[in-house]
Amino acid sequence: MGNIGLYIFLFFGILIVLSGIFMVKQQTAAIVERFGKFIGVRNSGLQFKIPVFDKIAGRVNLRIQQLDVVVETKTKDDVFVRLKISVQFQVRKDAVYDAFYKLENPHDQITSYVFDVVRAEVPKMKLDDVFERKDDIAIAVKGELNEAMSSYGFDIIKTLVTDIDPDLQVKEAMNRINAAEREKVAAEFEAEAERIKIVAKARAEAESKRLQGQGIADQRREIARGLEESVDVLNNVGINSQEASALIVVTQHYDTLQSMGEQTNSNLILMPNSPQAGSNMLNDMIASFVASNQIGEQMKKDNEAKGIVNKKKPRGEA
Repeated sequence: MGNIGLYIFLFFGILIVLSGIFMVKQQTAAIVERFGKFIGVRNSGLQFKIPVFDKIAGRVNLRIQQLDVVVETKTKDDVFVRLKISVQFQVRKDAVYDAFYKLENPHDQITSYVFDVVRAEVPKMKLDDVFERKDDIAIAVKGELNEAMSSYGFDIIKTLVTDIDPDLQVKEAMNRINAAEREKVAAEFEAEAERIKIVAKARAEAESKRLQGQGIADQRREIARGLEESVDVLNNVGINSQEASALIVVTQHYDTLQSMGEQTNSNLILMPNSPQAGSNMLNDMIASFVASNQIGEQMKKDNEAKGIVNKKKPRGEA
């Protein structure tokens, strides 16, 4: 029986000794109390405490943590909006005691300060300004939290405005405004493109008319040169200029009739179009040339006669 009692005593003794050994994980701090009184902070690694008398009151996370807070408030232009604020914070290693004993629930404390700052800043801004100046809101939240939480052993690493969600009707109105604005820009671009097309088409037509006119002028110049050469050839064989001109016109008349006859689908009729039209045209032209020459000669004689009469009149006579 004595040996059994010794074994039991040794067994419980080992358990008591082992209960004084504990391990603390990396980036974690353990709070040790003795009879409810704070004794010390144990950092990562294998640690010891007095069995039975000492106990681990709690563990404090030293890593960076994030708390997301959703705040609903009203802007200056009376639009209700929900903002999601992400707060990244960390317990300082030298202030584990304050972080553990001074605050019952640090998350609630941080949330309260976020609500206070956001509802003080956003009502000063219009909705568009909230989107444009969200960094200013984040900076204001961080400044207020740093000032309030530093005395509790917390460092505010960063604050971010991660979401801005206006009322559903406001979002629909904003979407309609954006759509109308985009349609306006698209219409302006389409109008500008149409204007460019019209200008380009007008320039092309103007250039085409210019080239067409130049071509017609060149064509007429070559026709006149050809007629001049034809008249010279006919003059060399004893045909005067009037007869040569009439002959050329008649030749062109028959050439025109021939080209019209080659086109089966043409509805053009050249007047006059009788078999004797060519000879009648030639006779009429020769007669008109002769009559114009006679009139020209008579006018020349009349002018010469008037000149002689004026020279014979004495000075002073009307």
